[in-house]
Amino acid sequence: MTKPHYWDDATRALAAGDAVLAKLIAAYPGLHLTRRGDPFTTLARAIVGQQISVKAAQTIWERLQKACGSVNGSPLDPLRVQRKRIATLRACGLSERKAEYIRDLARHFVSSRLDPAAWPALDDETLIQALVDVKGIGRWTAEMFLMFHELRANVLPVDDIGLQKAVAVHYFDGERPTLDALRVLGERWQPYRSVATWYLWRSLDPIPVEY
Repeated sequence: MTKPHYWDDATRALAAGDAVLAKLIAAYPGLHLTRRGDPFTTLARAIVGQQISVKAAQTIWERLQKACGSVNGSPLDPLRVQRKRIATLRACGLSERKAEYIRDLARHFVSSRLDPAAWPALDDETLIQALVDVKGIGRWTAEMFLMFHELRANVLPVDDIGLQKAVAVHYFDGERPTLDALRVLGERWQPYRSVATWYLWRSLDPIPVEY
């Protein structure tokens, strides 16, 4: 898996400036963020998986792929998804709300309201706001997408429970930090807050998450 171009610089800088991260970076050598999937498929899968078990999400996802003509794991086609009736999407196991979300996502891609070719020119906050314009995509989902798909280096998902837990353990004697305290702590990790977050997640779960 290709390593983000900034990863080695980030780990050196973070280890030099933060003793906690220095230990975590040394404990997990050879691991790094990786990208998988295309943008539309990745976001659609994120919507499918909201608030249900991994097993249930996988079953529904496979049905959705089949219904939309995705063969052997090929990317979903936004145009084909947009043309599907809500009833067809619901027959895959989606709730009516999620079926509407998936079609709204498809409309954003088909109309180029979400245009991956334009994203490199956008700063993180501008891209997050473009993503949360889609029904069913909140800020946390957008931040995860920036980290795991766009490989943005400086995202700090302060609402993430895992990050809050790890920061509590390593920096606040087990006490959950306020969001403001978390933001202040994150200042020391600029411009590599995504990398710091990723290693703090590792301290809770050594197996890297895939999004």
